[in-house]
Amino acid sequence: MPASPSTARAINDRLALRLLEREGPLTAGQLKQLTGLSRPTVADLVERLQDGGLITVVGEAGARRRGPNARLYGIVADRAHLAAVDVRTQGVTVVVSDLLGGRLAEASLPVRADSRTAAAVAGAVRLVEDTAARAGGRPLHCVGIGAPGLIDPGTGELRRTTGLPAWHRRLVTALQERLPARVIVENETNLAALAEQRAGAARDRDTFVLFWLGHGVGAAVVLDGALRRGASGGAGELGFLPVPGTAGLPSASGCDDGFHSLASSAAIADLAARHGLTAAEEPHEPPAAALVRGAVATGAHDFLDELAGRLALGAAAVSAVLDPGCVVLGGEVGHAGGPELAVRVADHLGRLSPLSTDVRASELGGGAVLHGALFTAREAAQDDLFPRQGGPDDVGVTRPDAGERRPVG
Repeated sequence: MPASPSTARAINDRLALRLLEREGPLTAGQLKQLTGLSRPTVADLVERLQDGGLITVVGEAGARRRGPNARLYGIVADRAHLAAVDVRTQGVTVVVSDLLGGRLAEASLPVRADSRTAAAVAGAVRLVEDTAARAGGRPLHCVGIGAPGLIDPGTGELRRTTGLPAWHRRLVTALQERLPARVIVENETNLAALAEQRAGAARDRDTFVLFWLGHGVGAAVVLDGALRRGASGGAGELGFLPVPGTAGLPSASGCDDGFHSLASSAAIADLAARHGLTAAEEPHEPPAAALVRGAVATGAHDFLDELAGRLALGAAAVSAVLDPGCVVLGGEVGHAGGPELAVRVADHLGRLSPLSTDVRASELGGGAVLHGALFTAREAAQDDLFPRQGGPDDVGVTRPDAGERRPVG
């Protein structure tokens, strides 16, 4: 059934906006070439999007012909402000950006382990509000939050998790109550995987597993381009994996004797101490990151090889079940190890598994969580702001980089 005129306009307008987001400012002629639409149709959509305050003239394109230069149209980035919030057990980091992801303000707040829940929540909320004010005072449209713990796949809420501070769950609720914004919460490792797929080590992969190597250890599973959270939101709880070489077995109440005991920051620090390695800790990162970075710089081969063997145990288990073809060593520790650690893990993994698995170092490190939270907030805001036909004849529009809907008309 042919699309109605209103649906066709929404499809074409949304496609043009996605192209402007991906390619940057374009002329009407370039939009015509990229969309395949007629010149009058492009002229109409440009006028509609200008009238709607979504695009504006941002300059001129030089042309090798007589007459005026063609106007360049770009998305009005300041149409909406967004926030990304990275919630860790030790503190909170906030980034505020415009609609295109341009960073406007950033701030961090450490939270002491003995801080009272109410004080920690109040301080984190003020941090978000103050950072938004420094970015220009425009009300936040969407807020993406990355937090450790399980996200309920049915409600999208952060579930109560043993070992995590109570202020984590209270913070999400407080932000929802205080801010005139849509608040989206996602597991930090899942957001890191999203960022590595969009702008990091997994740009060419639709299927991969990201190992989060920070204070703790976890994994995110991406299969056929889709993030897989599991029935209860617990897919990738790698710390609970029973593995050889640990003192015992993990339990429902703790992962101290699981893979966590081999690959957490504390476990890696203990391993480094046995090899006689020390390093000055850097603020805002797990102690193991500095140790691994120093080991790579000084050529501490025995330490790196033993660490790689530990990580390969987890990678072999994941590969045997999922066969992802690619494992990204993420988080601050994975990023610190770089290609040197990744090559060693791949070598050990090749001896443990018959399945071909590429092992790569993270390109974004611990900052991947904020990157992923911003991507999530941007997509939510653009879904709200970009034209959408809501009637029964709506056929939908997907992202240009994921096989976009063909233009109509």
